Amino acid sequence: MSKAELHRDGRLGILRIDNPPVNAIAPDLVTAMDAALTAFEADTSLAALVIECAGRTFVAGGDIAAFDDPSFSAGPFNALLARIEASDRPVVAALFGTVLGGGLELALACHARVATPTTRLGLPEITLGLIPGSLGTQRLPRLAGVAKACEMITSGKPISASAAAAAGIVDKLAEDHALAARELALHLAGSGAPIRRTRALIAPDADTAGAVIAEARRAAQARPWLPALAAVADCLAASVQKSFPDGEGVEARAFSDLVRTPQSRAMRHLFFAERAAQKIPGLSRDAERRTISRVGILGVGTMGAGIAMCFANAGYPLHLVETSQDGLDRGKGLIAAAYASTVTRGLISEDQAQARIGLMTGSTDMADLSDCDIVVEAVFEDMELKLSVARKLGAVCKLGAIIATNTSTLDVDRIARETGRAGDVLGTHFFSPAHIMKLLEVVRGKDTAPEVLATVMELSRRIRKTAVVSGVCYGFIGNRMAEVYMRESEAMQLEGAVPSQIDGVAENPAFLGMAMGPSRMLDMAGVDVGARTVVEWIKSGKGPQDPAYRILARTLYEHGQHGQKTGQGYYRYDNRKAVHSDDTQKLCRDLAQAHGVTRRAAIPDEEILERLLYPMINEAALILEDGIAYRPGDIDIVWTAGYGFPAWRGGPVFMADEIGLKTIVARMDHYAAALGNEHGYWTVAPLLRHLAETNSRLSDWQRHI
Repeated sequence: MSKAELHRDGRLGILRIDNPPVNAIAPDLVTAMDAALTAFEADTSLAALVIECAGRTFVAGGDIAAFDDPSFSAGPFNALLARIEASDRPVVAALFGTVLGGGLELALACHARVATPTTRLGLPEITLGLIPGSLGTQRLPRLAGVAKACEMITSGKPISASAAAAAGIVDKLAEDHALAARELALHLAGSGAPIRRTRALIAPDADTAGAVIAEARRAAQARPWLPALAAVADCLAASVQKSFPDGEGVEARAFSDLVRTPQSRAMRHLFFAERAAQKIPGLSRDAERRTISRVGILGVGTMGAGIAMCFANAGYPLHLVETSQDGLDRGKGLIAAAYASTVTRGLISEDQAQARIGLMTGSTDMADLSDCDIVVEAVFEDMELKLSVARKLGAVCKLGAIIATNTSTLDVDRIARETGRAGDVLGTHFFSPAHIMKLLEVVRGKDTAPEVLATVMELSRRIRKTAVVSGVCYGFIGNRMAEVYMRESEAMQLEGAVPSQIDGVAENPAFLGMAMGPSRMLDMAGVDVGARTVVEWIKSGKGPQDPAYRILARTLYEHGQHGQKTGQGYYRYDNRKAVHSDDTQKLCRDLAQAHGVTRRAAIPDEEILERLLYPMINEAALILEDGIAYRPGDIDIVWTAGYGFPAWRGGPVFMADEIGLKTIVARMDHYAAALGNEHGYWTVAPLLRHLAETNSRLSDWQRHI
């Protein structure tokens, strides 16, 4: 039960909030705060009030689940803030930890704010497709200026305590924030100075706010699929052009409209999905963890170098191993260049970069990994090479060390067996560039020990990755779905569509809104990388035994046309700019003729969207049926965090429900009849058909474990 109680400290009232784990605003907490404030108002012997929190942080936001309740209203909390602000005795907020969303709005309603130097403050509602709903759009610009408010609200990124102090949001920084807040409250009470109420202020940059608001409107018009951006501009305009009560009405109406939009519902779905992804069936929260003090990286190419940076950025000492000194030097050069770029962009200092590089040692002897607690193997994506390395690591690594194979498609169970210690092994599919991309697919082998999985999931948080657990299959969650996406892209190219049309549909927010279309994506990643895995998959006997399957990628690979790095792939590259390739189009015509594919004069954009997206959704249902993903939300996190699927769509599973499963099943059946289904590409997953027939949602499906 959440608590908020009034305590006495001499002449001060202390309203202490205690709602673990992050003191989130919830209806019962608002009720308790209301009672505590009433007690303060009734006790005229108290000179001032300090609002503080128990636990590890000040209020870190609101109860987002409440937004789905049709009866939800921010009214009671907003009324409480109005009473705090209207108090005739000073109210001071004692801030620490993360002061986010409703927590910052609570602080803004107070008359002064004290924070520890490590406090972070922000209004992240935009990441949920919303705007602040408790007068953050009205109080923040009055206190910090419209420009700063616009920056904080539209980015959703928290700022440091020092930045907040410079902006006028925080009045004082102190290590002992509780003591400093008490001292400030008594000082204000005894000073006789008028109480400074935020609502009565005029934005310090009111005279120049028009230009900021105009730019905010232009940015919103450029991204109409994010309606919250337009609402921010409207609310900021109200903060300087209207009275506070009128501005309150503008914000309330905008928030009410936004909370019902598909974009906000999608982004809230991802918020909860990301948290659910940390709950692993059969793995208790207090499962034993192995100690990770030193990390080994075997293979320091582009991927290995990026993985090394992930650990160095988190402060882990590392040892890098390559097969030759030249290879090691190249890897170190990649790392140095990446850090130099980070310094140039002002993201870290030169001293920080050198400190991280200083955490790394290197050699060409695999035996030097013997003192590492985890070794991430990032050698070339070739099964025979991986198996050879696995045998050696099984012998070299110390007892209890974790062996992680970085692979995007290969059989982790087979690699694990080769080590002779399968319980110590799992897969870690980092996404390139590894030191930038958020997603980490953690592949749980059938013999992976529970403490190994628990350790790596905790480690993923320390290196700031969004981790999702996958079972073992070709491509795991993400690349298994990407495979059918690429299959249809290439099939349509043989039928007559050009890469720019297909990529245009994928990237157009009116259709899908991907960060990058399928051909651009594979050209950037390397056609050779993708094609080699397909070739090995087919050779294994587990892949499609269709002579035309991904024949375009396989042929480009055979011709040495590997994408950007060779200047020719699906596109031709002119100074890294993708342009139409006549050679690729001739190849498509030749391959179509050789494999009996009928060419068409035109393929409608709507068909392109359906053929890219619907087989992916169907594959997602199969992945759930097969137990490769634990829950539908895991799939959506993989695609939004790792493949550029737009968060405002909620991921492919959530988008499927928005389209309607009956529509998707009907169109899958249509394409089976229209294109033929000899190889089962258009066979509807039993789970998908069942859910469509029962008017159920795929994103709500739960496996009974």
